[in-house]
Amino acid sequence: MNRRAIGNEAEQRAVQLLERGGYTIVDRNFTCRWGEVDIIATKDELLCFVEVRMRSTAAWGDPSLTVTGVKQRKVVKAALHYMLRAGVSKHMMRFDVISVVGRGQDALLEHIPAAFDAGF
Repeated sequence: MNRRAIGNEAEQRAVQLLERGGYTIVDRNFTCRWGEVDIIATKDELLCFVEVRMRSTAAWGDPSLTVTGVKQRKVVKAALHYMLRAGVSKHMMRFDVISVVGRGQDALLEHIPAAFDAGF
């Protein structure tokens, strides 16, 4: 299985986790010139921009720690672009990370709400 297929599998597991938690998925893999957002979801009046990070094993540490400042800025810029384009600028927003360790049914998922902020 190639890297993209493995990433898609992890994102699908993350979507399932969010849906079980009462979130509605609005968009996936939103891309613009400033960056990408893996999952965009809503819960009540909250718009969540979710970065999914996956590792096949925990030997190299928690995948959520790979969401660096550079990556955070790209996600924030893409999220702001999405909000303007979709006309949802009045929503409260939050930036979450879902960490996936392992593959398939044995994967361990951790949802980290408000993992980082927009920096303003």
